[in-house]
Amino acid sequence: MEPSRSLTKIDTHQHLWDLSKLDLPWLPESGPLSESHTPEDYVRESAGLNIAQTIYMEVDVAPGQREDEAQCVFDLCCEAGSRIEGAVIGGDPASDGFAEYLGRTESPFRKGVRQVLHGGLPAGYCLTPEFGRGLTLLGKKNLLFDFCVRPNELADVATCAQTFPGNRFVLDHCGNAPIHGSESEIEGWKRGIEAVAQCPNVVVKLSGIAAQATPDKPLAEQLAPFVTFTLDAFGPERAMWASDWPVCKLG
Repeated sequence: MEPSRSLTKIDTHQHLWDLSKLDLPWLPESGPLSESHTPEDYVRESAGLNIAQTIYMEVDVAPGQREDEAQCVFDLCCEAGSRIEGAVIGGDPASDGFAEYLGRTESPFRKGVRQVLHGGLPAGYCLTPEFGRGLTLLGKKNLLFDFCVRPNELADVATCAQTFPGNRFVLDHCGNAPIHGSESEIEGWKRGIEAVAQCPNVVVKLSGIAAQATPDKPLAEQLAPFVTFTLDAFGPERAMWASDWPVCKLG
């Protein structure tokens, strides 16, 4: 067996969705993501990878369903035999009702909050005073915030981390490395990764970029330069593996 398969793993970025319960406005009408993706599907498709535990990651549901999504995953965590050990729920730190939202979604399974900042939000959104107030609340509750940003916004992540040194942050998907970008785009991403890596309160997920892969070259050949650069910048003690299932199937 390959060493990577024999290692016991924690998948720190697992998506699930039941389209009979939740609305995901961003889903395509066809393709590998267009149907529901259940815990049973995940167990079947990850067979042989020796994954012992998972962390659920929010799936950018319609804003009015964020509490429904949170309750759905908390219920899954409680099921007998569940591998899901915790959840990062959706939320908008800049919203007026964010404090009340955090109060209504209290759970021992809640580990943090994520908002996809490249999902139609303007550049610099995370630098607004309103967003900062939300990050202050997360810090007081010892909840992490996951950053999912455009590569050219990595400097904003570094600024947030420096402004809130008592908070814990996670950078998703190697900073959305542009694995097929131009030389200037890749150089800009590298500078951004180095800036974020200077912030000791940020860890990074080696995840997500497989979705950008194309069939013309081996997967490892496409991903290795970006994974290696990210891992060298952060060091193994501040990096974690994650599948980004089922979005990874796009690649």
